[in-house]
Amino acid sequence: MLTLAPSQYIFPNPIEADPDEQGLICIGADLSPSTLFEAYSHGLFPWFSEGEPICWWCPEPRCIIRPHDYHPSKSLVRNMKKMDYKITVNHAFDHVIRACALPRSYADETWISEEIMEGYCQLFDAGHAYSIEVWDGNRIVGGLYGVTIGQGCFGESMFSTETDVSKMAFYTLMLIGQENHLPWIDCQLVNEHLLSLGACTLSRQAYLNSLQDVIKHPPIDWKKYQEGVFSSKTIALNARLME
Repeated sequence: MLTLAPSQYIFPNPIEADPDEQGLICIGADLSPSTLFEAYSHGLFPWFSEGEPICWWCPEPRCIIRPHDYHPSKSLVRNMKKMDYKITVNHAFDHVIRACALPRSYADETWISEEIMEGYCQLFDAGHAYSIEVWDGNRIVGGLYGVTIGQGCFGESMFSTETDVSKMAFYTLMLIGQENHLPWIDCQLVNEHLLSLGACTLSRQAYLNSLQDVIKHPPIDWKKYQEGVFSSKTIALNARLME
């Protein structure tokens, strides 16, 4: 596992740096794993288009989802029982982030550049990022990835090539959150899709206060999930991963 060196950058307090609550906190730095770790530890995440300077954000309000409040839709559960996909954790991080970087049907561009992929892959090698993969046979058909620090769990992006498979990965993440008693999973920016999955908002100050508590807790034991291969049908029937 890669050991992170201390970051050479110090990020400002979002409340002080952005009193008008626009969300943009600072510009610059780099996307090394140490910088990413430092940024997430202070409530910031990168978001910018390729060719633009690196922009660091901490929006007001913050979008989160509380795992214990999540309930899968009946249609999702039916599809999980019907298709019986296999679901893994941390088996193919590079594949997932590259699939998330592909252009979508509703947009020609992606914000996930080669520089971002390199930084997050190194963060994964250091044990501070995760991925969830959904498989149809030996083919990955959907998944998601994010960042993990202590009991802080931060969602980044998801993709799917088949109906509902990104939602299956999301459901798996919610179960991991429930089993580890996570108070929330960070969804960053509010959108209708996340709200339809059960997300809600926190004030930026409340989020930052909670963040400093959760990242100090013992980290999630991702290895125990990484060692398993889960059935979507079993998850749908039992609503859990670990026995």
